[in-house]
Amino acid sequence: MTSQLEQEVAHYQEWRTQMISGIESYKSWLDTNGYADIQQSLRIYDLIESLRNDRMTLAFLAEFSRGKTELINAMFFSDFKQRLLPSNVGRTTMCPTEIFHDPADEPYIRLLPIETRKRQESVGALKRQPVEWIKVRLDIDSRDEMAKAMKHLVEVKTVSLDEAKSLGLWDENDPLSTTVVVKDGDQVEVPAWRHAIISYPHPLLKSGLVVLDTPGLNALGTEPELTLSMIPNAHAILFLLAIDTGVTKSDLEVWQKYVQPAATRRIAVLNKIDLMWDELKTGEQISSDVDRQIDATANMLMLPRSHVMAVSAQKALLARVRDDNELLLKSGIQQLEHLLASEIIPAKQEIMRAAVQREIGTMVAASRTAVANQLTATHTELKELAGMSGKSRSMAQSMVARLEADRTNYQATVQAFRATYNTVTGQGATLLKQLEDDSIEAVLNKDREFIEGAWTTAGLWKNMQMLFQHFTSVSSKILNFANQIKGLVDMTYAHFHEKFGFAKLVPPSLNLEKHTLTMTGLQATARQFCKDPVNVAKYKDFVVVKFYESLVGEARQVFEMTRMDAESWIKSALNPLNLQIKEHEQVLSKRLENFKKIRDNISSVESRMKQLETQRVVLEQQREVLARIQASLDGEAVEPAVIEPAPLPAPATV
Repeated sequence: MTSQLEQEVAHYQEWRTQMISGIESYKSWLDTNGYADIQQSLRIYDLIESLRNDRMTLAFLAEFSRGKTELINAMFFSDFKQRLLPSNVGRTTMCPTEIFHDPADEPYIRLLPIETRKRQESVGALKRQPVEWIKVRLDIDSRDEMAKAMKHLVEVKTVSLDEAKSLGLWDENDPLSTTVVVKDGDQVEVPAWRHAIISYPHPLLKSGLVVLDTPGLNALGTEPELTLSMIPNAHAILFLLAIDTGVTKSDLEVWQKYVQPAATRRIAVLNKIDLMWDELKTGEQISSDVDRQIDATANMLMLPRSHVMAVSAQKALLARVRDDNELLLKSGIQQLEHLLASEIIPAKQEIMRAAVQREIGTMVAASRTAVANQLTATHTELKELAGMSGKSRSMAQSMVARLEADRTNYQATVQAFRATYNTVTGQGATLLKQLEDDSIEAVLNKDREFIEGAWTTAGLWKNMQMLFQHFTSVSSKILNFANQIKGLVDMTYAHFHEKFGFAKLVPPSLNLEKHTLTMTGLQATARQFCKDPVNVAKYKDFVVVKFYESLVGEARQVFEMTRMDAESWIKSALNPLNLQIKEHEQVLSKRLENFKKIRDNISSVESRMKQLETQRVVLEQQREVLARIQASLDGEAVEPAVIEPAPLPAPATV
């Protein structure tokens, strides 16, 4: 049974494949026609690899016992004809779990021991260290072996209270904020694993979908990377509630603290509507009760009503296991999948399209302009030669003199461009120096000794917030400097457009503002961190480590992304214009060379006109190839055009 969500994800994969094909065609065109350079080739290669490795994340959030895992089973793993992920009454998801497909390996589970919480590395950093994970192979042909392997996800272990404290999982001032269960006095149970990764060959996962199953409120508070990075970077958040209780106090706390601030698409899912299937009520009465709960939820969470769905995950799974279409329809899961398919997938596709256009769009536009300029020059020369046919050598000498003067004047301007190019490169190097690892580490660790040595809680919070004020100030200075460089680039493009009639190209866009805004948002998050009662109650050393692991670690990523974007832009900023300049130089030199030949042998006019006509046909074909490449990048289809040779201009009479 193929759902609409599966169909749309498959369409998205086809579109992505088409996009990659278009980019590869462009790279081939550059190579074939001698336009490629090493920087362009590297950028195109990186772009193709990023598209191939692109993933789309759906994050499932809720307090425990709301049915997240059962919904994941129903939406993605019903073909297994049993529950793939452990799902039961009470708390089952003990650690954050990512589910995706790794084509480079056989199906597996990787489990990160809870003890790694004592170390400085984030989960993201530890993902690059396979030796730190426990790997369990999955035998997808055996239901019993699969069920046995999946039980690892809910494993716990007994440790002392002191050990739980050192792991950041126990706070005696707020025991309800932990995931441990007190057992035998000073012994407590904690999750055995900090994080889990499952690679499973489901069609949706093979298409690049990633499912993030999160524990409840308590674990969200103890693993900052979830709330600062993984959840905000998800393309959609599905927030589960129980329809019989609606939005409880703890639900609202999760929503306001972790879901609402995330700049992603948010969908509230009222689960367990089968509890409303009361045989003593009519269908209309049941529908009315469900609608009332949907309205109340939408109002409380400030969501559009269309983004609040009522489902029964358990009945949906049962329906798909039994191939019961009537029960499947009644479960409501198809409406949820329709919402994801009709809104989330197209939104993700548009983000990818914009990224591709931003990265390679100006390069394709510059290539199309270069071919158009060559076509114009070819037509111009054909017209000039038609006017010269049968005329004297002195007319050819006059044309040579004019072209030599044009080239001399143009070369003087090219020298000015080279000076501008060197200025931009030099200023870019200065900008990137501010973003080197050593420079950023110095920024990130500014005032660390004051933070660690703070005598009072108030002093600790003040120093932490001052550090993020410094981060924001540095980010703003970098943005201003980058904008000054961009202004110089814009002026250079305008100059060549106005003076030489170059096509009005738009320089590659530079958007460092998004990183400055992210840093400003982190500054606000730092203020919330310092006001959080849970942090206020905990001992200083733990809070400082948590602060640097989470917030300062996130700031490091922002600076790194700023450096990557700035470096990429500096390398490409003048490339389209540089291509035009080189092309214009080549056209002038070639025309001058040809007219010198004609001057020395006036009878060669007809031969040159035939060469130009052949060249015109080739350029027309290149123009059509580039048009089709552009259409593929835009997601459109263009029929290949048939290029008809244009009639040669009639020779002028003497």
